[in-house]
Amino acid sequence: MDMTFSPEDQAFRAEVRQFLKDRLPARLSEKVRLQKELTKAEIEEWHAILNEKGWLAGVWPKEFGGAGWTAFQRHIFEEESATAYAPRILPFGIMMLGPVLQKFGSKAQQDHFLPRILNGQDWWCQGYSEPGAGSDLASLKTSAVRDGDHYVVNGQKTWTTLGQHANWIFCLVRTKADGKPQEGISFLLIDMNTPGITVRPIVLLDGTPEVNEVFFDNVRVPVANLVGTENEGWTYAKYLLTHERTNIAGVGFATAGLASLKRMARAQVANGKPLLENPLFAARIAEVEIDLMAMATTNLRMLAQAAAGQAPGPQSSMLKLKGTQIRQTINDLTRRAAGPWALAFPSEGLGNEEAAPGPEEAAAATRAYLNNRKLSIYGGSSEVQRTIIAKQILGL
Repeated sequence: MDMTFSPEDQAFRAEVRQFLKDRLPARLSEKVRLQKELTKAEIEEWHAILNEKGWLAGVWPKEFGGAGWTAFQRHIFEEESATAYAPRILPFGIMMLGPVLQKFGSKAQQDHFLPRILNGQDWWCQGYSEPGAGSDLASLKTSAVRDGDHYVVNGQKTWTTLGQHANWIFCLVRTKADGKPQEGISFLLIDMNTPGITVRPIVLLDGTPEVNEVFFDNVRVPVANLVGTENEGWTYAKYLLTHERTNIAGVGFATAGLASLKRMARAQVANGKPLLENPLFAARIAEVEIDLMAMATTNLRMLAQAAAGQAPGPQSSMLKLKGTQIRQTINDLTRRAAGPWALAFPSEGLGNEEAAPGPEEAAAATRAYLNNRKLSIYGGSSEVQRTIIAKQILGL
């Protein structure tokens, strides 16, 4: 996306491009390009390369081991990484828990957990949603009852992304049953190896067990693992979600997806001409490209606000909502461009292009289309984002 940046930012962009050219393993970028599932070892490999450079937690303050990037530098890094098909940085430790601990955690928690996030000792997952508390998160029922120096946790979390790999989970739990639902929630850090925890995979449309159910049966958690103050976890949860929703906007991912869509539309032929020359299809591509440019501009406005010291606000819901719509539209158009080759093949075909007929991008288009249906839900459903916008921005 062609935007105006300062000479310093342009120099940083050149540095990022050179770093990706020199250090991004081609086998990893090829798997990302074809929407193949990365193994835990491959994700950890890329995290280690970034950490060695000091860029794994670029947005963290230097005092916590980050690079102290500006909001614009983060935008540039994410955009260039997506364009180069670099594996995404898993957000749970870096983008979600890290900022919460830096703002609300104790010194002991910061000193222990933040370095372990960076060096790969801990793989975090998120324990927010429950079977009856997804978009209505405040209705969560997983309980934590104080028993001496421990909380005893009982309940269930669901849609826990990559929980099968995690050794820690940050959880919202109910520590008070009476009063407003939001006033009885606490934020706990739980070791996944604690007795009483069971992880059960959920297989998604594309055939991968990306998400899980997590069950807690009398799990004892040290009180020292409580972040902040008991019953004030809702404040920390909202702070985390504003960071998550801004990241979900995915300007870089959408930009890379649009480029892939155009390549496929040039390669696919309809009625003797490249699909990109079909007026109707070209108009649909132009429409989503205009939407992407508008969203990128809005994103830059928010980055400018962040550079001025303002925390993400309800505008992050606008980015999450529009970013979801744009990425899903690009996925749909790419699938349509692939034509009959994009038919949903068995999972064996989706995971092995040699077993699937047609262009190599066809199975990738199907995987992306199926997997990214989730964008409408996670991080707060599109309906919830519209309600936030209506109340907090429009005043309705």
